[in-house]
Amino acid sequence: MADTKYIFVTGGVTSSLGKGIIAASLAKLLQARGYKTTIQKLDPYINVDPGTLNPYEHGECYVTDDGAETDLDLGHYERFLNVRTSQANNVTTGRIYQSVIEKERRGEFLGKTVQVVPHITNEIKDRIQILGNTGEYDIVITEIGGTVGDIESLPYIEAVRQLLWELGDNNAIVVHLTLVPYLAAAGELKTKPTQHSVKTLMESGIKADVLVCRTEHELSDELRQKLALFCNVKREAVIQSIDASTIYDVPNLMLEEGLDTVTLQKLALSSVKQPDLTRWNQFLQRHKNPKNEVKIGLIGKYVELQDSYKSILEAFIHAGAENEVKVHVEPIHSEFIDDKVIAEKIAGLDGILVAPGFGERGIEGKIDAVKYARENKIPFFGICLGMQMSVIEFSRNVLGLKGANSAEMDAETAYPVINLMEDQKGVENKGGTMRLGAWDCELKEGSIVKEVYKESIISERHRHRYEFNNKFKEQLEAAGLKATGFNPKTGLVEIVELESHPWFVGVQYHPEYKSTVASPHPLFVAFVKAALKYKNDKAHATMA
Repeated sequence: MADTKYIFVTGGVTSSLGKGIIAASLAKLLQARGYKTTIQKLDPYINVDPGTLNPYEHGECYVTDDGAETDLDLGHYERFLNVRTSQANNVTTGRIYQSVIEKERRGEFLGKTVQVVPHITNEIKDRIQILGNTGEYDIVITEIGGTVGDIESLPYIEAVRQLLWELGDNNAIVVHLTLVPYLAAAGELKTKPTQHSVKTLMESGIKADVLVCRTEHELSDELRQKLALFCNVKREAVIQSIDASTIYDVPNLMLEEGLDTVTLQKLALSSVKQPDLTRWNQFLQRHKNPKNEVKIGLIGKYVELQDSYKSILEAFIHAGAENEVKVHVEPIHSEFIDDKVIAEKIAGLDGILVAPGFGERGIEGKIDAVKYARENKIPFFGICLGMQMSVIEFSRNVLGLKGANSAEMDAETAYPVINLMEDQKGVENKGGTMRLGAWDCELKEGSIVKEVYKESIISERHRHRYEFNNKFKEQLEAAGLKATGFNPKTGLVEIVELESHPWFVGVQYHPEYKSTVASPHPLFVAFVKAALKYKNDKAHATMA
């Protein structure tokens, strides 16, 4: 018998049904019952990783401690489980083929003809089992990206079929997520798309063990019985996944439906111990019953697609609950900000976050937003590119360094206050070559960040190529923009703060990646708290 049990989560009918949330919710319930659980994502696209994908294509790129650029679903996994993921938790077709081709070039296949079966499928099976073979986990949940029937997904589905056979009964199961649409004209839910989806799966040699049905309306007993009969699953294995007001409701909804119970039964694992969701429900209680509210402006250039800033938005939910505050995030496109409209767009906000990003588009709008926050003493939080914009704004408007810029935007600037690192200057490939993953940062005594973290050395995740230029550090500090966080090995500046401002923090790293339900990120908690104080002070001043 295998030591580690495997659960495969597939999707049918349509994409964006929420496989990642179902996988994370099931993992949360299994974890709450005492089982050591992790989740991995297999993505069918040919990119080696999401690092070179435009955020409009695939949402944000999530970065792990070990420097893997991964799918945003890994963010859900970490936020739900409070367990760190790694390179092994996200695999793409590009990475699979790259590995197989490298093996072929080294002669590892001894002159054999390299084929999808068995070479590609064997590589997929090896990647699926990497986490299970560590001995750290009782259960590994593997989410297969895309939709059953897609050409791109076929090798993954075949690899799953083989693994189900190899691992044997009660060691691996398939949870199939599908859509039960509601036809308003007929006034009824329709099961036919689900039947076709399950049939497509069966044509690949895989039988669904559990059916999770996404729906906008309650499934009747009659409809569940019909699905069970026509899709060849047990009646108790037909699970309703109805629209929820927040993704954080889903574990409780899945608990009510018995998803964890039926899963454990099929894996021949004990379901005697009930899930302990005390902390989770305390968070939900605070999230749903705020005592105050604040409005934060998110200044970015990908704001049309919310998934571009997924981790930031979720970090605000965690920090809001911690402060018992409802955080209204107002997306503001930096391309449409200038001197004429800045006051109108920003005046009603309680805090301003200038978001990460790459490239020149929308940069001047971000700089205008930083200037407005600085001059009007509005709580300011700059992340990655946002921190760099705060340095550029201060250099231009306080130091008087006309045309100060980042070498990324203007290679000819006389004042490259943000510059390319020496070890980046000869790099031609874009993918996986930035400063990535967790790096240490030493905090300065008496700074805002030292008080927030309550530690001297922290570790945070990075994803950038350009850095604060230390040649301008003395000049900037003398004028009031203090460097309060440094990498202890390289001396690179990680954090800046404005001396004459109640709460102005720019960080070169991405704190949003480490925020979870169980551990809201302290910087987001402090920023929301500062925004609430600003709002209250403004209200008192108006009354006075």
